[in-house]
Amino acid sequence: MVLKKKKKEEFKAGSFVLEDGTFEKLQDTEGGPVGKEIMAILQECAQKRDGIFQIQLIKKIGPLFRKLQGHVMEAEANTPLLHDLLQILIALYFSVDSKNPQKKALMSVLLSIPDALQPIAVRFMVQCLKEQLQSESPAFYRPVTDAIAACTENSFNLGHMCIQAMLLEVFQFLQKALSQYQLQNRTLRGNHIAQAHLMQDCLAAVKTAMVVTQKQQEPIHEMLHSQANSPLWDVMSGLLQSFSEVLCDDDFLQTVQSTAGMAVVLFMKTMLKNKENLAELVGKLLNGTWSEESYIPLRLSSSCAQLFELDRSETVALFLCHGALAMLDWKDKVQGSNGEKLLLQIPSTLITLDSRHQESSLAMSLSRILSMWTSVTLDVLECCSQPLKDTLKGSSPLAVSLLEYVYSHWDHPLDGIRHQTKTIFRNILRMHRTATGKQDPNTDPFFISLTQNLLSLEWHIKGKYASLSCLVEFIGPGSLLAAASDIPAQLLAQIGDQSLAPYASDLLETMFVSHKTQLRSSQAAWLEHWHKTWVEPLMSVLCEGHLDQTSYIIDYCLPRILKCSPESLAHMIELLQDSGNNKTGSKSERGTLGALMTCLRAARAHGVLEISEDSYWSELLPITLLRQALVNKHDQVRLDALGFLCESHRSTEVLTSTEMDLIRLFLPNNLNSQAPAIRQQIVCLMKKLFSRIRDSAQPLQKRADQNLNKPEVTECLPETETLKKYKEFLIWVCSSLFHALFPGASFPTCFCALHLLNLLADTFTFLPGGLFGLSEFLMREHVEVVLECLAHSFEEIKILSFGLLMKFPTSSLDFKDDARVKDLFKAALALSSSTKPFDCVTASYLLRLLVHHCELQSALSGKVDIKSNGTVLELNTLCVVKLLLLDLTSEVAQAETSLLHAAATQPLYGRVHCIVALLQQLETKSLTLISEWRALCTDLIAVSYKMSAVVSPVVQSSSPEGLIPMDTDSEVSSSLQEILREIQPRDTNNFFSGARLLGEEQEVESSHLKIKEGRSPSLQVTAQMVLVCCWRSMKEVSILLGILCQQLPLQVSSERADGLLSVQQVEEIGQYFRQQLLQSRHRGAFELAYVGFVKLTDMLSRCQVESLRKMPEQWLQDILEEVTCSGPSSKLCATRRSAGIPFYVQALLSSEPKSSTCFLLKTAMKQLIALALPTSAAQNDYSAVPQVHAMNILRALFRDTRLGENIVPYIVDGMKAAILGFTSPVWAVRNSATLLFSAVMTRMFGVKKGKDESSKKNRMTGREFFSRYPALYPFLLNCLEAASEENQRLHPNLFLLLLILGRLYPSPMDGSYSTLSLAPFVPLIIRCGRSPVYRSREMAARALVPFVTGSQAPLILQQLLQDLPDHPGTAVPQNYLHGTLLQILYLLRSHLESRQRSDIENLQVIGDLASQIHSKFWLASRVNPCYITRACFLDIVTCLNKAYRASASEELKELLQATVSDSELLDLSSCSVETPGWTQYLISITSVALSINPQTQLNTLFEHLLQNNVYEVRALVLDALVKWIQGLDGTTEHSSMSQVKSIVRNMALQELHPICLGKVLRILSCLNMDSLLPWTTESGTMSFGDLLKWAVSLTECSVHSEELFCDALFFTSKLILYLVQCDCKDLSDSMLPDVQRWVTLMAQCCEEAQSCDVKMTAADILVRATASILSNVRLTLGLQETLTLWRILFTLLQDEDQDVRECAADFIGEVTSELTVEILTDIVHPVVALDKGLSLLCQQFKLWDQTSSGIIVLTEWLLGDAYPKENTEEDCSLVDEEYLFEKGEVNMWAEKLVYIRMLFKHLSKLLASAQPVLFDEEEVSQLLKLASSRERSVKQLLKQMPPFPKFSKTYDFNQVHIEEERIASALTILNLLQCSVVEDSPTPPPSLS
Repeated sequence: MVLKKKKKEEFKAGSFVLEDGTFEKLQDTEGGPVGKEIMAILQECAQKRDGIFQIQLIKKIGPLFRKLQGHVMEAEANTPLLHDLLQILIALYFSVDSKNPQKKALMSVLLSIPDALQPIAVRFMVQCLKEQLQSESPAFYRPVTDAIAACTENSFNLGHMCIQAMLLEVFQFLQKALSQYQLQNRTLRGNHIAQAHLMQDCLAAVKTAMVVTQKQQEPIHEMLHSQANSPLWDVMSGLLQSFSEVLCDDDFLQTVQSTAGMAVVLFMKTMLKNKENLAELVGKLLNGTWSEESYIPLRLSSSCAQLFELDRSETVALFLCHGALAMLDWKDKVQGSNGEKLLLQIPSTLITLDSRHQESSLAMSLSRILSMWTSVTLDVLECCSQPLKDTLKGSSPLAVSLLEYVYSHWDHPLDGIRHQTKTIFRNILRMHRTATGKQDPNTDPFFISLTQNLLSLEWHIKGKYASLSCLVEFIGPGSLLAAASDIPAQLLAQIGDQSLAPYASDLLETMFVSHKTQLRSSQAAWLEHWHKTWVEPLMSVLCEGHLDQTSYIIDYCLPRILKCSPESLAHMIELLQDSGNNKTGSKSERGTLGALMTCLRAARAHGVLEISEDSYWSELLPITLLRQALVNKHDQVRLDALGFLCESHRSTEVLTSTEMDLIRLFLPNNLNSQAPAIRQQIVCLMKKLFSRIRDSAQPLQKRADQNLNKPEVTECLPETETLKKYKEFLIWVCSSLFHALFPGASFPTCFCALHLLNLLADTFTFLPGGLFGLSEFLMREHVEVVLECLAHSFEEIKILSFGLLMKFPTSSLDFKDDARVKDLFKAALALSSSTKPFDCVTASYLLRLLVHHCELQSALSGKVDIKSNGTVLELNTLCVVKLLLLDLTSEVAQAETSLLHAAATQPLYGRVHCIVALLQQLETKSLTLISEWRALCTDLIAVSYKMSAVVSPVVQSSSPEGLIPMDTDSEVSSSLQEILREIQPRDTNNFFSGARLLGEEQEVESSHLKIKEGRSPSLQVTAQMVLVCCWRSMKEVSILLGILCQQLPLQVSSERADGLLSVQQVEEIGQYFRQQLLQSRHRGAFELAYVGFVKLTDMLSRCQVESLRKMPEQWLQDILEEVTCSGPSSKLCATRRSAGIPFYVQALLSSEPKSSTCFLLKTAMKQLIALALPTSAAQNDYSAVPQVHAMNILRALFRDTRLGENIVPYIVDGMKAAILGFTSPVWAVRNSATLLFSAVMTRMFGVKKGKDESSKKNRMTGREFFSRYPALYPFLLNCLEAASEENQRLHPNLFLLLLILGRLYPSPMDGSYSTLSLAPFVPLIIRCGRSPVYRSREMAARALVPFVTGSQAPLILQQLLQDLPDHPGTAVPQNYLHGTLLQILYLLRSHLESRQRSDIENLQVIGDLASQIHSKFWLASRVNPCYITRACFLDIVTCLNKAYRASASEELKELLQATVSDSELLDLSSCSVETPGWTQYLISITSVALSINPQTQLNTLFEHLLQNNVYEVRALVLDALVKWIQGLDGTTEHSSMSQVKSIVRNMALQELHPICLGKVLRILSCLNMDSLLPWTTESGTMSFGDLLKWAVSLTECSVHSEELFCDALFFTSKLILYLVQCDCKDLSDSMLPDVQRWVTLMAQCCEEAQSCDVKMTAADILVRATASILSNVRLTLGLQETLTLWRILFTLLQDEDQDVRECAADFIGEVTSELTVEILTDIVHPVVALDKGLSLLCQQFKLWDQTSSGIIVLTEWLLGDAYPKENTEEDCSLVDEEYLFEKGEVNMWAEKLVYIRMLFKHLSKLLASAQPVLFDEEEVSQLLKLASSRERSVKQLLKQMPPFPKFSKTYDFNQVHIEEERIASALTILNLLQCSVVEDSPTPPPSLS
């Protein structure tokens, strides 16, 4: 065999060792040359210790044995030497482990021995096997079992003969082994590792017994039935009994039980004489019914008697079904009718079992067995009887029940079950086709009906896709397309949903591949038809679809269609290039450019398109298109363009110069990407690019090296030139990435830059000797910027920078400088005791970096004792941890004296965090300084306990968050110590005891704060600081103890030298965690104690020490007993959702291995469910405490993902407990029941994926729900019946019941076959609709919908309508009427939205309902006094009217018009808004009025309704007015438009409600301004100036309403833009102040505190103003106002919200054509837009003839505001002391230095390109003086910084450096300006201030 070694750790071939003197004894033994050669090989093998080398030598023996084959060599074959060597080989074969590859090599040798030696070999094998079978120790049972199994290998005839010779002994040994395994299993409960090994051993024994039986079938059968008293009977009977016991014992893994089930059937088959009776016997086994039969041997029946017991486990039948399917010969006709009966019995047994069990593993096994049955049945159908074929047709009851199973499980949470369900469905279709014999499925009623039902299903059902995919195989894609031609579009729409994309793409692929095959065989010009069906809809979606949808199409669909038809690429490119519309896309669409990039990327990545050289680019597509794509606004377009450049089908494809230039264009502008997905894709694509460079460079380098040695080569080789370009490109990439790590760089920029640098280090290495010599480029400043990233506030950046520093050469870190190392170490120690939590994280990374270098020892000398032995990492870590522990010990002592002082100066958690970080990177399994580490661990544990004791009073108090008053006043802080002294944890559940008051007689001790010398006499201590100090300290202690238990080797006994942690210490740590979890009240404390406790329980579950291994079980018993007995005096916290108790139980249960039998989970759930269910005894606040705890624990367990599917069997009981808990009189129980109910609902229906309540993503069909949870069917039915009987009050359970039932929905696949019929629920839900509670009636109506199928809906609707009275005289309660009307409304809407019926059928139903509803119209009239029922009835009628579309009956319209005419809508004096339902009624009647009135009467209706005093009515009318105006043809004005404008103008001045006023302004903004002016109202005509003043004033007064403010600002802006566009030469003096006020309002819109909507409005306005104001060749508003608008635009282009930036970037598309700014496209990336905007502004200065003024203004922008604004040391220190968490920049995206550098670049260009201009000397001088002053301040600040301020003063350090560069740039410009001022004597320009 060939051995491949991918990694050294993956494969280790063991070597064998022979006894000393083995070959010396054979030296004198007689033998021929072949024997001597074999002996030499074996002797060499014995001398080697390399297993692989031994295998190679063993393989040489086989050919030597084959030489002995034949009569010529027979004499040599029988020599004693060969016999002895053969004995050695056989001994080796039996001694080598079964997993060792040498086993196969030795078997190959034994298969090569000549025929003459085979009897001798068998004799030797029998001897060896007999010796092993005599082994009595259970430890040797598994090796012997493996030896037996090795002898049964296929084609190993020697092994078969050996087993046959020892058949009885082999079976006796296996029986003994199985009996021993059963005994051991009873004693190993809780020992998960040993139990797992035992299960594997037992499985191997059962499998070996089966294989032996199968291989020796004939000899066994002959021995059994030829000798009645053969000892083999007893042995096989004993084995059969063992198999039966394993099968019935649920403590065994299901895999073992399943194998035992096969073994039972196999042994019965072997032991039974007549095969005709075998099927009947197996059928009796499945039923569990026993009857004496003559054909059943007595010993056989007694051996499997346990299988016929009444109380046997139900899983026995499941595994026996598997055994029957796997072991019986189903194609054998000997079984006859009994075999067919058994074949039909198996699926009914399986389906019955499925309805009883919800355990995921059983459900998985059942689906696999049922799938296996369908495969077996397909084979049987080829030669079965006609009655069996009739039974298996698609319309038969058996097939229907199988389809029921499919429909119930095709959306199962487990992927495996969904996959098996698809196989079952496909096989059902095959069975039907085979049974019926019909060749054309398109005429088969079964297939036709099935197709219609599947197509009518909702697309969110995952099973629909798999079923249609199977159906395509039978009816063909053409038939499916004929039935639903929109399937391609529907599937492409569903691909936008990530959860459905894989299923939709699979179906899409199946269909277009099948369709291609079908068309190719039937049409000549098939490709055009195929393109029209599949390719063109795909291109349409790529161009116009939503961005999220297109991203999944790229991943799932496009590569598959290109793989299916590579020739379609040309059609795609032609189609996209010919499409001129929307070339570059819009705000939400990619456009044809994006679609083109997508297609090209997919084609190149999959080898459809190859680009080999630069010349190919111009032939493929213009480079300008690629450049446009790389700066496009849409992320996915840019990514596709980058992917097109980076991805290639061949990793060795050479990177062209054009590709490198285009990547240079892309990379700098895209590092600062906010979306994590975009960043990950950029990193992934660049990784592919780097790999491509590496892989293509290696052969280039090889060829270049070969050509260098050729003397005829004199000129530069292309390989060398390419490598040179590679190096230049990589150096540019490195330089750009290091350059991006500037002070103030955003998190996305740092993340991308560091990630890419790490990739470069991994791919090419920064170490000396790399391929491109990147180590030569690495400078100290590069290392410094990466080192500074360790101080970044995001830990992801710290991780990446630390990883990169570890990849740098040691010399580049400059740690040879002792002073540098000491300063770094000192900074790290200082940060570890900082009061700011993130500082200690920085300290931990610094220390982790330093301990890898031996230079740290100089900084440690004198502080701790340094040992001489040990590795650098271990030694440094030991010394640093010791030092940290010393500091921590002193700080804990200080905290014991004054916790306030510790919280204010040196919080404890920082030191512990650093210790944890250092221990985590240490390999604790290979330590050398054992004694030192052991002592250190003891000290660490002791200090951890002390530290916990100090902070426990705070986190264990009854209300830790509100314990201390949140006050920063120094006088108040003096009382904090007294409060802390008063803290005593409230360890009882006495909820109603009096509040504890501080003792008034106690005096505050003045010594609680020891003031250090040189410090302020008062410390600013806040409650936040104390609380954070305490809970973070508890967190770090928990993590430290968890890490110690998880990582340190355990000292089981005193003899073990490498153990660091004793058993007693582990037990103490366990008790500590128990105390913290059960007593802590602070959520942060017990949640993080849970993290450490999980590490401990994980270790205990795998521990070999029995006392430790049993601790979790004991702890679980203790806590369950304590919960059961908890009461008022219990220390367990019953508030705060039981605090840490659920976490405690959760950790104990989740640490159980998933492969185990989950004994602890089963035990705990049984007790918790019993506690959570209500009892018959009366409850009070105290007796309900155990129930509260149980519910809270259950809630945590149902939410725990680690328990996975193991928790599913308890969902039903959890739901019962939650529902019944609502009946409790105790509030705490009802509250806990609410939380439990929410958790169980999430477990059942999944996490809610949207806000749409009617969405079906988190819902199930009634069939699927009750098939999964059948026990809930009678429970919910009984509860609903009880709740529906109470009509006078609200039943506690009703809300929950309706909430569950409302999550169900009908399906066309629902039939009457299931025993879980939904029909009994319908009358009960209808009865619940008469509840006196409004919300209950509404939920009952929603819940009724899923229980009414499509065929039943018309009948139920008519019944409900009949329940409504025909005249008002009937005394029917209004609640009854409202509930019935709601049910009609919800049912009608669902029926009309359903796809189950055609439009013609729907119209018929609607017509019947409309004719029946005429007599009920009194419910909408004034005769009905209830406005709520009137509104509901009107909603029903509106729904019917809309469904009629244009064919509505005249009678219905007349009734509606009469109702509107007679309603209060036209007479508002009859009622007030306070009347219940009045507003709802007015909205409904208004909707009716708007829907039935013709357009000619709309003006009068609008005018009247807009005077309504209910603002909801006015808002509804205004919305209708907006739609009406937007629907008009813009070219011609409607005849009634003038009256509408008059109405709106009047309303604008009179409307008071902000919502309505905003809609009015929105309408005005939609209208043409020329048609609105002059502004004439009822009060007169307003001038344009007055109108503008009114609009500006309205905007200023609308700041309280964001929506109104946006609408008013937009309308005001439209007025100003109209004014500018009217070619107004100069604004009048009266309008100028209003314009300035508008500019001020615009400036306010870009402030950080503003919402995204406000900023979006401002950006939209600026985009519209670009052509007329910003880029106009004239200064239409004046220089100051225009520059303010430009600055607002630049601010919005740097906003944190991506939508705002992208909206502002659209201004590029509005720039006038006269200006040239080298714009590649109208839709650009905001970063590019910012750069081009600055360039455009500089050009504008020249056009406006304001170059000098512009340069001065831009210089002022460049100089910016001073930092810090108040440069006083006292203020700075106050801020540092007062705030615990540092407040940095609000905008996390903007990068000041990027803007500064862009501004400096364009300002320099403007200054250099401008004609000689005149500057104000005094103004330049003032700016220069200001800049010089600020330069001196910056230098002074830098001098005052401590050593390594980048770590200790990170924020200040970054700001000062930004200020430094800003001032330096400004000084450069000002110095140039001063030189120009000296040269010329300018006249002063106009002032801009």
